Amino acid sequence: MKRFCLLALAVLAAAALTAAEPVKLPPKEKFYLVLLTGQSNMAGRGVVTPEDKIPHPRVLMQNKEGEWVPAVDPVHYDKSSAGVGPARTFAIELAESDPAITVGLIPAACGGSPISSWAPGKMWSQTKSRPYDDALARARKAMKDGTLKVILFHQGEADCGEKQSRLYHDRLLELLTSLRRELNAPEVPIVIGQLSQFPGAKPWSEGKKRVDAAHRAMTTELPKVGFATSEGLTQNPDNVHFDAKSQKEFGRRYFEAYRKLVE
Repeated sequence: MKRFCLLALAVLAAAALTAAEPVKLPPKEKFYLVLLTGQSNMAGRGVVTPEDKIPHPRVLMQNKEGEWVPAVDPVHYDKSSAGVGPARTFAIELAESDPAITVGLIPAACGGSPISSWAPGKMWSQTKSRPYDDALARARKAMKDGTLKVILFHQGEADCGEKQSRLYHDRLLELLTSLRRELNAPEVPIVIGQLSQFPGAKPWSEGKKRVDAAHRAMTTELPKVGFATSEGLTQNPDNVHFDAKSQKEFGRRYFEAYRKLVE
């Protein structure tokens, strides 16, 4: 209890400090941007604790208004259930790998969104947004200040049905190709996170196997695409979303996959 109170006080002190000082951006080439795409397991549904509210001095995020603010969880605002995801841990790992850079997170994941909604002009009713169009708009706004360095992707749970899974490969290939083309970043690294394989869960359906195969296929069909495994990660009580501890581990796995791509 004492530790929790001290941590809460530290959070309040950090919040007061960051609120008092406007965010100072580094030169564009030293501001590394990370575009976050997909559905709820990218947006994050892990339980937020006081330590998740302590900002890193060189990790920022784009808020709902498109402003740069210190990155704390939840990074996303797609739904009221948004919580801890993999993004902030990934960003901290990236920032710690080079003391000369600042990292900026661009939240664009939309809970529940099927890949069919990640197309030009398509609306996703659950979040009252246009996932593809909004992701491009947020990224373009951010790229006025920084340099896009990687796209993180976690999506596919909504496409594991028989019909949708058979269409998934071609839709995914088109989506990733289109994002690179529209953002004028033909070789920006992309890291795809694996679908959940929670301990004690039912065996994967054939549809889920097809979606997983499509994710893996992108690593050979497109340049500079990595894959982060979900092996051993654990779930929230809903048995749908990764818990906070696993989301942070997932963030580290995303970073390792990215590091291998850029090396």
